[in-house]
Amino acid sequence: MYLIINFLAFQIAWFVCVLSAANEAPLLGPVIVAAVIAMHLSQSNKPARELALTVVAGLLGAVWDSALVRAGWIEYPSGNIATGFAPYWIVAMWMLFATTLNVSLRWLRNRTALAVVLGGIAGPLTFYGGAQLGGLIFLDQRAALIALSFGWAIMMPMLIILSTRLDGITVPISRS
Repeated sequence: MYLIINFLAFQIAWFVCVLSAANEAPLLGPVIVAAVIAMHLSQSNKPARELALTVVAGLLGAVWDSALVRAGWIEYPSGNIATGFAPYWIVAMWMLFATTLNVSLRWLRNRTALAVVLGGIAGPLTFYGGAQLGGLIFLDQRAALIALSFGWAIMMPMLIILSTRLDGITVPISRS
């Protein structure tokens, strides 16, 4: 049951983050993400490991998305703390994504090639969807989508490998 809850919580929080940022209320998304992370940690056998995974994913996302901003390929219209850096709500979304790695995306373990392909396709599509909803603006769409494809093709398997080392969900997910 938690597998389904994990998947749905991610989807709902993703939409709240993007739509609230698009409507100049970027703080709402991270509040919902914090609730999802708290729920996730409460379901974890080893919450410190899962928390470490979410923090590392957030740091990776902050660096990666800031690089895209600094390259002049993406702009975020709200939630920016400092010029040239990723907004706090997108960093929260990276942390949210980490909550799926040992639950609803657990099936990607030991499927590195599939993780590369999935990351290379789903990563840019997610950003494209976020742009269509108004959460971000592509300043150079082609360059951004190419960079996102290559970046996510590398980061997805990295995060999957990291999630196996920081697995705080050590038993099959069957709790309700």
